Formats: sequence, structure tokens, C-alpha cells
Amino acid sequence: MKSGRLVLLGALAALCLSAFAQINPSPTGGRERLPWGLPPDFPVPRIPMDNPPTQAKFELGRHLFYDRRLSGNGKLACAGCHRQELAFSDGRPLSPGSTGENTTRNAQHLGNSAWHTTYTWANPVLTTLERQMGVPLFGEHPVEMGVNDQNRDRIIERLRKQPIYRHLFQAAYPGPAPAFSWQNVIASIATFQRGLVTGNSRFDRYQRGQETLSESEMRGKDLFFGEKAECFHCHGGFNFSDQIAHAGSRHVAASFHNTGLYNLDERGSYPEPSRGVYDITGQDEDMGRFRAPSLRNVEVTAPYMHDGSVRTLEEVLSIYAAGGRNIESGKSRGDGRKNPQKSELIGTIKLTTDEQRDIINFLKTLTDQDFLRNLAFADPWGTSPGRRKSSK
Repeated sequence: MKSGRLVLLGALAALCLSAFAQINPSPTGGRERLPWGLPPDFPVPRIPMDNPPTQAKFELGRHLFYDRRLSGNGKLACAGCHRQELAFSDGRPLSPGSTGENTTRNAQHLGNSAWHTTYTWANPVLTTLERQMGVPLFGEHPVEMGVNDQNRDRIIERLRKQPIYRHLFQAAYPGPAPAFSWQNVIASIATFQRGLVTGNSRFDRYQRGQETLSESEMRGKDLFFGEKAECFHCHGGFNFSDQIAHAGSRHVAASFHNTGLYNLDERGSYPEPSRGVYDITGQDEDMGRFRAPSLRNVEVTAPYMHDGSVRTLEEVLSIYAAGGRNIESGKSRGDGRKNPQKSELIGTIKLTTDEQRDIINFLKTLTDQDFLRNLAFADPWGTSPGRRKSSK
């Protein structure tokens, strides 16, 4: 079984390298070609050469992102699991797909996804937004959007029947090739997601000398970036993440971490069906390894962790301060603090109650209220949160 997984990983890795070869590596000259603005201290993101961004693609992608007609049964839009007021997360531990089947992992927020090195919680070979779109659209285990060989042509026909899409598709793809295609659907939604830029939080304005922080927030900042808490190892840089790629990147890191959340059998096991990078590689050392999400807008993206099993920031911080989570009863019983695969970065941190409060107060300065209300990112149909009765 492991050898089969490794063969699959090798094949996917080759696809990954092929995808990266198509991405524009130029660190200069890209900012002015983007149809949306970037904060002054943000680098230009990597963009696939075969999907250059335009405002027309962005607008088409926005309409598709919020349209339930894109799902197999017409009951779910992308926005059903990614709500703007929650930084494009959904506030649930797991999310029901179009057929009611729950996903196996928590819906990540989408802010600044243009700069991610990899996508989803634990797949090192999903390296572009275009490639990632195949997971929610065409995935079968679990079913999310429920697109398959039997309904994919019918879904395109649904879109073709909408007068607004005739205009939007033609504006985005004016060439001689057919505008209505799954390739163009995916490319335009990826363009919309690349444009979901968040960089005007109170902390950003503090960094630019435009705002001050409270004494508690400043103490929290110093702890976060200091040698005592050392949160910055996994949540550093402009995006508060250790998976960052941009147009000038020469080396692209794809770090995944076991944070000691579970230890079911005292040998480090995580509960199925979500066991981290191990699900791809079958390698014991990859058990429980997940990507560290960006902490931007973390105040509004609860619940936390890959399975949404941690309800509050206070709980998150207490788990990290303890060096992992000890579950004393139930089917997930086990002392994650003693997980043999736990990252060396996760150790006991002696934080007082006041220090934990200060760090949380600092984390709340990363909320970008403009991003949560930006009309350019909002539902053009007026039907959020993305669910309705069937529209076959």
C-alpha cells in the first residue's frame, strides 16, 4: 500500500513541477499588470503564465464563486463554505457538501491565497489555485460541489442559459475558442481568489506608522515575535504563514507540522480520515503533519485546526503553551504532548494568563475589516451564504 502511495506521490510531484514551470518567476514588472491593488509592502504573487489576470476574469470568477448553479444538484456555491464576513471561512468544524456529506477538514479562509506555496491542509503537490479547484469541484470522497462526467455538460449549459454569463464569459475570453468551458470556469474562479487580498488590518497600519497599538497589544506582539513564545517560526512574514511564494521566490518552502493535537495509540496516530501528509505519502513521519494557516483575520475564522476541533483562540493558545493537547477520554483519547512525531518547534511555553491574553489581543489586530466588507468581493447575486433549493 505504501509503495502505491509513493508512486502516486511521484506522479503528482511531476505534475507539480510542471505547474511551477508555467508560473511567472519575474520579481519585477508584475505589479502594474494586476487588475487589483496590492498593499505597498506586499510582493507580487506568482501567477501561471497561461492564466494572466484581467478584471473581466475576476468579475466572471466572482459571479461563479457565488453561484449555486455550479454544483451538480444546484444546491451549493463555493461561497457556501467560504463566507466573506468570516474571511471566506464558514464558522463550522466541517462543511456539508452539495449532497449533505461533510468534508473531512475545516474550510480554510481564502485571504491572500495567491501567495500560498501549497493548497488544502496537507497536500504538498497542489501548488496552484487552478489545480486546487479540482478538489471541491470534482472530488468524490467526500462530494463537495458534485461535478462529474454525467452532469458536467449540463452544468455548463445551465450557465450558458443565463444572459449575464453570455456577456461575462465573452468579456473574459474574447478569442475564437469557445468561451464556455470548465477550463475557463476554473481559471476565472482562481483569478477571483487571487484577488482576495487582505492587508489593511490595524497591525498593517501600525507597521506603516498610521496607527498605534495598546499596551496589551504591544506586549502580545513582542511575545509573538520574541524568544519566549516564538510563534513567528510557523506564522511569520507578511502573511503570518511559513508557506509563502511570490514572483521573486527562488526557493519555495512547503512546510508541514505535527502540533501534537492527537496521539491515539501512543505511537503518534491521528484519527482517520484526516491524518495529514501521511494520507498522501504513507510515511510514518508524515502522520499528523498539516500546513500552518495564515493568521490574518484569525479572530473571525473559528473553529480552528484541520478538523475544527478547537473552538476558541484561548483554547488554541493553551494547547500550544502546553506543548500539545491531552485528551483524557473518548474515542480520541491520547496525550498529544507525547506524540513522537510532534514538531520540535512545539514545546512547553510558560505563559501566564495575562501573557496569553496579550497574545490574543495582538492576534485580533490582524483583522482587516475592509476585507470583510469589500464590495468588490461580495455576492453579486444577493443570495449568500450560498445555499438554496435545487436549480437543475
